[in-house]
Amino acid sequence: MIITYAADPSQSTATITIDRPDRRGALNQTALGELDAALDEVAADGPRAVVLWGTGDHFCAGADLSELEDQSFTRALRSVLDRLAGLSVPTIAAVAGSCMGLGVQLALACDLRLATPDARFAVPVAKLGLMVDHWTVARLAATFGSSTARWMLLSAGILPADRAFGLGAVSELVAVDPEYGPGGTVRAAAEELAGQIAQLAPLAITGSKIGLDLLAPDGVASDPDGRYVEAFDRAWASGDLVEGRAAFAERRPAVFRGE
Repeated sequence: MIITYAADPSQSTATITIDRPDRRGALNQTALGELDAALDEVAADGPRAVVLWGTGDHFCAGADLSELEDQSFTRALRSVLDRLAGLSVPTIAAVAGSCMGLGVQLALACDLRLATPDARFAVPVAKLGLMVDHWTVARLAATFGSSTARWMLLSAGILPADRAFGLGAVSELVAVDPEYGPGGTVRAAAEELAGQIAQLAPLAITGSKIGLDLLAPDGVASDPDGRYVEAFDRAWASGDLVEGRAAFAERRPAVFRGE
């Protein structure tokens, strides 16, 4: 199992674990299916708060490019992100180490983000010749700020945890306990916060989530002419995507031609 689920009835909380340390938490199609199943368990158990974290001191380094084939992966991801973001209870991303690409998307789908000082955030899709969907662009701008979102997407730059905290994208920086390491430390902090949230009035929490979500930009409505969708499809059908994947596999700089 790549994704595991554990409920704590005594705290009315649940924890979803990305357990793929050999790939720094990078997810493949199998993992997306398991994450979808974990969300089924959340719906069945009805916890009052959910924590998402990754083992091996990395949250999620993105999509597993060795298995990424076509847009069927992005459609499965879109479904999982919608379900995660649409949970009626608060969700907390416990971030250590790499939070890249798909990892950022998962973190953006959560309500709150805790991070260790070693955490780093990036959406380096321009290095691979592909694009993220417009929901991610909108959510990135709403969470990190428009200027930083532009910097992350257009430069493929890496944002350290302290800068993310300064921007408000990270709610709390958690000092690492050497006994538990970055991943274990931030997980414990997130589970403690989840326990505190679980003690609050659930109807008030759910209502507040609805109100906050209504403030979020609507990616579909903001692309009325479908220009972003057209660009998205073009990128996924491009030679640049083939080149980006080949360069990644061959551990060399990519040479993109814009076609």
